[in-house]
Amino acid sequence: MTKEGRRPSWLMLWLLVASMAAPSAVAQPPRAELILPTAEPIAVPMPESPIPLAELEAIALNRSPELRQAGHVVEVASGRAVQAGLYPNPEVSIEGSQLGSPQAPGGMVKAPVFRQEIVIGDKLGAGRQAAQCETSKARALFTAKRYEVLTAVRKGYFDTLAAQHRVEVLAELARLSGETQRTTETLVKGGQAAPLDLVQIRVEKGRFEADLEAARQQCTAAWRRLAAVIGSPELTERPVAGSLDTPWPSYEFDQVVRQLGELHPEVRASHAELSKAQWEMKRAAAEVVPNITLGAGYERDNFAKEDCWTLQASMPLPIFNRNQGNRQAAAAEVHRAGAEIDSVRNSLVAKAATAFGQYDAARRRAIRYRDTILPDADQAYRLALAAFQGGQFEYLRVLQAQRAVAESRLEYLRALHELWSAACDIAGLTLEDHWSPGG
Repeated sequence: MTKEGRRPSWLMLWLLVASMAAPSAVAQPPRAELILPTAEPIAVPMPESPIPLAELEAIALNRSPELRQAGHVVEVASGRAVQAGLYPNPEVSIEGSQLGSPQAPGGMVKAPVFRQEIVIGDKLGAGRQAAQCETSKARALFTAKRYEVLTAVRKGYFDTLAAQHRVEVLAELARLSGETQRTTETLVKGGQAAPLDLVQIRVEKGRFEADLEAARQQCTAAWRRLAAVIGSPELTERPVAGSLDTPWPSYEFDQVVRQLGELHPEVRASHAELSKAQWEMKRAAAEVVPNITLGAGYERDNFAKEDCWTLQASMPLPIFNRNQGNRQAAAAEVHRAGAEIDSVRNSLVAKAATAFGQYDAARRRAIRYRDTILPDADQAYRLALAAFQGGQFEYLRVLQAQRAVAESRLEYLRALHELWSAACDIAGLTLEDHWSPGG
């Protein structure tokens, strides 16, 4: 049978499929919306209402064990800073000798005798300043940890959101392929369609259903990861609110790099480490001058029947040990801490470069899919339908065009997912607090 002879039966197949997919298909050729979730998206059934990004961030900031740990580190450093500035306590003693002597009952008694170590130089001040620098470093690292948590929550949110969108697209494709299969089965029974067409449609339907099942599992896994990140792994699975196809943030690489070098908490922490090293070097230099211990007390000499006062003063002689080893180590630590600042800056710039590269590549790919590939795939699908309606080729070509639209849509979602994931990294580096696009 020639194509011309088969044209009425193929036309009937087309009309029946199109009539179920779009009520106005006779007046207007069906468009690619037939396989996209934009017309009648099938939502994944969830027990609760969608949760926005801002709420997820609030939960994480309140319940994250990592933030609690970082907060306790600040408390530890603050306590050590208090302790480092305290003056040594005085000592009091009672001494007695020859207490049982028959010549002088009671012997010799020194009671009480007070001793006090006098700190010479700025040892206490330098130690206190070094400890306060450690506190400043702990606070800066707490801030860094806070934005690490926010970044993890945001990336988990977009992982879950992308998985949801993928489920919606594949669910719509599976539904439409099921309708096409039922229509084709009817036509095959009536001798108006070839069995090969039905086999091809069943293969396509099975492929969409397998992908849908995998996407649902991935969506559940993404939610569980997100729940663990926010510190609430017991949360029941629920959808996240938002859309990937929202206005994208705009960043300038040079501006971000300047901000990193000035404001990022890891840079501040490295500066605090340098200041601590400098104060410890001063403390090591001050240790060369030894402290003096002074003492005074009352003494009763029962042999001579005398009461008298005793005075004491002592100090170590810095002959062999002038703290030279610690001074050398402290000086080297200053140089190491200074180099650490440049190392941290370079590491942050490298992270920014990686995030910007991923962001720009995903943004360009998303723009191309949105502006060129998706419209072209949609047009190819409509042209294939029109050619099939005219009997120019078989329905297999229509299925191929339909598959191209589906794959283009899924690749567009993938590009948007990668774009927002990279944007999360940039937002974390630039310390963006109220950052809730898509939510």
